[in-house]
Amino acid sequence: MDRNELFAKLEDIEWEDLEFKSAENGLPKSIWETVSAFANSAGGWIFLGISETKKNQFDVSGVKQASKIEQDFLNTLNAAEKFNCVIRPRAKKYKVQNKTLLGFYIPIAKNKPVYFNSLKNTYVRSGSGDRKASSEEIDALYREQAYGTKSSEFIEELSFEDLSSQTIDEYMGFMNRANPSIRYNQMSAKDFLTKIRAISDKGVSYSALLFFGTKELADQYIGDFRIDLLEVPADSYSNANPRYTFRLVEQENLWQYYFAMMHRIASHIELPFNMDNQGFNVGNHPQLIALREALVNMLMHADYFSPMKSRVRIFTNHIEFFNPGAFPKPIETLISEDVSLPRNPVLATLFRCIKLAENAGFGFDKMQDNWFTYNKTKPEFRGDIDFSVVDFQTGANKTTTKTTIKTTTKTTTKKQENLLKLIKSHPDLTLDLYADKLDLTKDGVRYHLDKLKETGKIRYVGSKRSGYWEIIE
Repeated sequence: MDRNELFAKLEDIEWEDLEFKSAENGLPKSIWETVSAFANSAGGWIFLGISETKKNQFDVSGVKQASKIEQDFLNTLNAAEKFNCVIRPRAKKYKVQNKTLLGFYIPIAKNKPVYFNSLKNTYVRSGSGDRKASSEEIDALYREQAYGTKSSEFIEELSFEDLSSQTIDEYMGFMNRANPSIRYNQMSAKDFLTKIRAISDKGVSYSALLFFGTKELADQYIGDFRIDLLEVPADSYSNANPRYTFRLVEQENLWQYYFAMMHRIASHIELPFNMDNQGFNVGNHPQLIALREALVNMLMHADYFSPMKSRVRIFTNHIEFFNPGAFPKPIETLISEDVSLPRNPVLATLFRCIKLAENAGFGFDKMQDNWFTYNKTKPEFRGDIDFSVVDFQTGANKTTTKTTIKTTTKTTTKKQENLLKLIKSHPDLTLDLYADKLDLTKDGVRYHLDKLKETGKIRYVGSKRSGYWEIIE
């Protein structure tokens, strides 16, 4: 029997992931590995009484004593003795070629990891098979138990005063401009953060620390806080020599990371207009909307307690957003439904208040529709138990890449010339004033100052509070 014939016999089944096992005379030992793997991954069907003899060819052997086998299987999963939790599968019985088949749908577990007998018997799906989870994957499964709650917990030792007042002021000003009708504009910053439960009398939430804090405090309470952005001079990391031509310097918090990363990403796509000083493109073009949605989603849904770090890699023909932490549901479900399950609810609220994120869903349709409008391709979504990826094909060829680099270099040189002129007449301005006079973001000014320092054209003299820039003749 081939696959199409088999599927026709079982036409009422939702074909997701599935596993076939012969089970002619009893439950096969490997069935417990598959139960664990499905529960820890995206769920799936186990069919007993069928074996796949070769690709797309099946042998229907049937199940003897089907009622007993079904009862034994369900009783084992419902008793929570063999497994560390109760599992309630959906059961179906079929007649195919006059033989009885049993089907069991194993749902995704709410609390992971799911294992039998001992923790070492934790399994995950890999392709169409089962394999033992690594210790790192088991740790990731444990963190999934705190999905949507861990970053909302409070750090008792910290208070509102420990957060960056400069970042908070910038955010409140941005919210007033981007979303003037929102009621939070009438509140003080402290009252606003209390209202959305970013802070409380119990302390500062991990989310508030990530968004408004400093790298020093984030490293102390979360550990090695950083987000990477690499510009790779090839179509893959393995083909690149050197490995990268640009790596984003570390920022203090998520607010700074957003603007620094958006500035670099936008410089690698064709845009008729430049971004304004709020981080938006004047034309609000579909390609910018799609990439901005991907970046914000990455920052909102990252697992900041994972040893892996969020990362954007800009290749010559695609832009890849990598995030530690799995998607909360199968990708197909997230694309087809408005599922709103943010890993970090407070971060989601902060981005939504300034209109950088949707009120519902993961924004997959926004990414797909806008990127398709731009270049007739759709982003690829993929992931596993401890990571997720969104990948945009840019379609750049060597000629396009050279042109883009050449144009960007010219534009950058012009901006740096203007900055040098301003430094010559006003060597002691703040980043805010330089940004205002040059119509750049603060991170844009910081980027061009770094470039001028690297090329030996300027240096900073004195302390941060009372120093000034000096032009090196």
